[in-house]
Amino acid sequence: MITHQARLRTGQSLIAVSAVAVLFALAAKWTGPGLMAVEPVGMETHMNMEGAAVGSSAARPKTVVTPVSCERLPNVPGKSITTVVVVFPPNAYTPRHRHPGSVSAFVLKGTLRSQLAGGPVGTYAQGQTWFEPPGAIHLFAENASTTVPAELLATFIADDDCGPLTIPD
Repeated sequence: MITHQARLRTGQSLIAVSAVAVLFALAAKWTGPGLMAVEPVGMETHMNMEGAAVGSSAARPKTVVTPVSCERLPNVPGKSITTVVVVFPPNAYTPRHRHPGSVSAFVLKGTLRSQLAGGPVGTYAQGQTWFEPPGAIHLFAENASTTVPAELLATFIADDDCGPLTIPD
């Protein structure tokens, strides 16, 4: 028997995924047709800590990337949409990297800081989003808290192979 809490969590997850899909569609409208092209992740991935901005990189926890889905887009031959959950333990950090296509990030829990090359550092709380154009250099992303975990839902438009989503830079 499914509990009320399980139904509520499922409903919240569907709302979050739907919100990301809407945001991605809006981003596509704003940036034009060149939006489609990213490679998805395989199984759970831990980001390397090299290049940590604060303190020793060895001292910073790793993020954990867990794929949720990778589905081919029947109306866009050769492309897929991939959704992953990225868990940022307290003080976690991802070093400089880029993605082979477009990414929309939606903060599920906590507060994250993120910066793309040429842009300011952004601070994003639960319910806020950011967009990364194809090939943009993502200088870093980090949990703004040293005591509270954070999570984000990332949606990628990628090639059908569901391969790596992150390219270390």
